[in-house]
Amino acid sequence: MLPSETLVANIKSAQKQNRKMIKNRARNRSAMGALRTAVKNARAAIDGKAENAPALVKKAVSVIDSAVTKGIVKRGTGSRYVSRLSTRKAA
Repeated sequence: MLPSETLVANIKSAQKQNRKMIKNRARNRSAMGALRTAVKNARAAIDGKAENAPALVKKAVSVIDSAVTKGIVKRGTGSRYVSRLSTRKAA
């Protein structure tokens, strides 16, 4: 919980901003969790030489791209994730 979630704002615009912040934070945390899970599953499949590794990598890249589009992670960060997955897949 953030400190501003516990404080009660007196000004209407500040109250609205707090409500928006709480919703956006929940959305961002959910998206980051999905991204981390997808990347973790893809890495595990590549390292374990699983037959479904290409499909999991493709899904992870899709999740990363959507997170970049939504502004959850920066473009360079998303590019780095994809690059590291693809080099791990090739090796």
